[in-house]
Order: sequence, then C-alpha cells, then structure tokens
Amino acid sequence: MPINVKTAGFATTIQDLGRPGYYHLGIPMGGAMDRFAMRCANLLVGNDEGAAGLECVFMGPELEITEDVIVAVTGADLPPKIDGEVLESWTAIKVKAGQTLSFDYLRSGARGYIAISGGIDTPPALGSRSTYPIGALGGVDGRAVQAGDVLPIGSDKGTVKADQSIPSNLRREPGAPAELRVMPGLYWHRVTKAAGQKFFDETWKVASEADRMGYRFQGGSPLEFVDREPPFGAGSDPSNITDACYPYGSIQVPGGTEPIILHRDAVSGGGYFMLGTVISADMDLIGQLQPNVEIKFVKVNMHTALSARQERAAMLENVRQALA
Repeated sequence: MPINVKTAGFATTIQDLGRPGYYHLGIPMGGAMDRFAMRCANLLVGNDEGAAGLECVFMGPELEITEDVIVAVTGADLPPKIDGEVLESWTAIKVKAGQTLSFDYLRSGARGYIAISGGIDTPPALGSRSTYPIGALGGVDGRAVQAGDVLPIGSDKGTVKADQSIPSNLRREPGAPAELRVMPGLYWHRVTKAAGQKFFDETWKVASEADRMGYRFQGGSPLEFVDREPPFGAGSDPSNITDACYPYGSIQVPGGTEPIILHRDAVSGGGYFMLGTVISADMDLIGQLQPNVEIKFVKVNMHTALSARQERAAMLENVRQALA
C-alpha cells in the first residue's frame, strides 16, 4: 500500500545512499546529505541501510499512511507527530493504517530523514532511487516530492521492535561553532602563508546559498594569492585554474572571497582552484548547518582524516549493535 503526500514540506526529496560510479560522466553520486542519519533511520525500521527514504529541509511533509508500518525520523531535531501527537525522533514508531504523519517545528539542524518499513519503492535510475533534479533522475519523475504524490512502499519489511531508539551519545550533531576538518589541497600553494593561516583562524558563517550542490560561507577575510602567470587554458582571475576534477567536499573560493564546499549533487569538475577538501567523516555535518550558523575550518593531515573515518565507522557499528 502507498503513502499519500498531503503536503510536501520544503525541498522534500526521495534519497538513498546514492549512485556511485558515474561521476566521471558528470553524474554525481547524490544520495542523503547526512548519510549517517539516513542509515540510522533505516536501521530503526528494519530496512537495509541503503533503502530509500525521505530527506526534508527545515520543515517536514504531511503523509497519510495507508497500511501498518514502522516509521523513524532522524537527523535534524524535527519532532514527528502522529495524528497531532508529538513523539520522539531517533525512535521506531508504530503507525497504523489511516493515521497521518506530520511534524512539529524545527528545533535544531537542517535536514530530517524519514524511513518507513519496506522503504520507498519508486523506480531506480542508474541503480539508485535518489532524486537528482538537475539530471531528472530518481525520485518522482526526477523531481522533488509534491502534494498529491503517491509513494509506493516495498513489501520486504524486516522484523523490528517498536519504541527502540538510538541513544543520544550515538547521534551526530554539529557543535557550536561547528568544526569542519579540512585537508589542504593540490592548489594550497596558490595562496600566501598569511592568507592560509587566516582561513583557519577566522570564524565563518553559513550563507543563504546552502543546498545539495554546495554550501557557501561568509565573514572571513578575502584570500591573498601568490603572483603568477596564468597557465594556458586558465582564466585571468587568480582563483582560476585549467579545468580539473572536483572531489566531494572540495572547497572552492571564486575570486578569493567566499568559500564554497561542494556536496552530494555538485558538478564533477571546473575551472576554480580547490583550497582543500573537507574530510569524509565531516561531510554529514554540513547538511545539518543552517544559514548564519558559525563554523571553524580545522586543518588536519591524512592520518587524522583516516582515524576520523574509522571512528565514524565504529560509531555506526555501535548503532547496529545497540539495535541488534
């Protein structure tokens, strides 16, 4: 039985863990911006961790449930409501056929993740149900969810106990200010030593341009570039390079003024230099940052980045064990 979308909330999309393997063709991996939260929501309802659910931004949708299911909401502090009764997030909630899932006001974070037992069963595109609107892939006809949509639910429902929850010490949330760990990149030599130090010493704020393609930051000092003769194929601006590939988490600084972190739906290459790259362990945190939130960039090396990735994997394993 399907889920009926009564209201869509804001920028609500179907997401799973993405479609790796096509980045060289210009198609990003996509998927949930906060992959840890998406995995946790699926674990709570007995789904495979890569099952498709809903990602909503700032406000949640209103959904009519047409069969008995288990629902979980993780990520941002966006309390779920069943027929108007406010319930706990990060918890497996039993919902009966005919009941309505809606949401209270956002208290912290930016993106909530809604998993439903059985998973959303829209047709996959290139191996994923994730919505990539620019390429019209996945989701509902390649777009965000709208009022009136009917979302099919898979029949493969695992065994799960309602009221199970993930302990607060196993939930990842940005600090205040949030810290994003960065490895300097191949083009670090393009800025002066003093400018590089300021980049890490100063406090930045999330700008209003913050979406699935990238997050812009404001409030720090403009970069000072080392003088150069532009190479063949590069533009005249000091921030230009000969076109190159962009890894996920790359930090561009067009014109040297406002850093932009490329995220899940970002383009795969272009002509702006990359100051560095946010480590994989901290990419989830970016998706939970609201505009005007303060952040600090923290310089790290490869050893720290790999250790952080191991810690993140261990935390996810602890969640699996807690729900086993």
